[in-house]
Amino acid sequence: MTRRIPAEPFPFVVDTAALGLVVIDMQRDFLEAGGFGSSLGNDTRPLRAIIPTVRRLLDGFRVLGRPVIHTRECHRPDLSDCPGAKRSRGRPCLRIGDLGPLGRVLVAGEPGSEIVPELAPRPGESVIDKPGKGAFCRTGLDDLLRRLGVRQLVVAGVTTEVCVQTTMREANDRGYECLLAADATASYVPGFKTATLSMITAQGAIVGWTALTGTILGALQ
Repeated sequence: MTRRIPAEPFPFVVDTAALGLVVIDMQRDFLEAGGFGSSLGNDTRPLRAIIPTVRRLLDGFRVLGRPVIHTRECHRPDLSDCPGAKRSRGRPCLRIGDLGPLGRVLVAGEPGSEIVPELAPRPGESVIDKPGKGAFCRTGLDDLLRRLGVRQLVVAGVTTEVCVQTTMREANDRGYECLLAADATASYVPGFKTATLSMITAQGAIVGWTALTGTILGALQ
């Protein structure tokens, strides 16, 4: 069934049979004090503030019976998939792989790498562990989406200007159409989110579309 979702810069025409939801990196390491995000000197409250909206989006897609994919940015315990250039970036008090309050930072299987309990994946929902910022880099996400028959994505999660935007650009290059739920994404720096939303929708949706969660769910339901 085809639906038109009011969006920026113009309506997003969606085939509901080809639609999936991707929720990016709603992990304890990014959303909680003591995690990697706060080790970089960030205030995690703007990210935690979107949890109810992301949950609303998740619940809506679950009711619709459409595929839900969660991603987590994390690395192997031996850090063999973490380039030195990535580990050495920034000025955190804890670097990737270091032991912190939430276990080893951004390491698979550690408490900090887990998705926050409010948004925990349900049985049958896919979880993609990614070593990079984009969800398609060195993962099986593209193959998974193709098996599911998904060609259009609603995207949510954090942070807007890094992992979310990178994933949308990767998806665009692979032929997917992406609609970002603008109130279900956040940045530690609000201005970065504002700028990224403008970049995504510029020049005729060069990267994708944006709309509010209520608008998206209202059109789909």
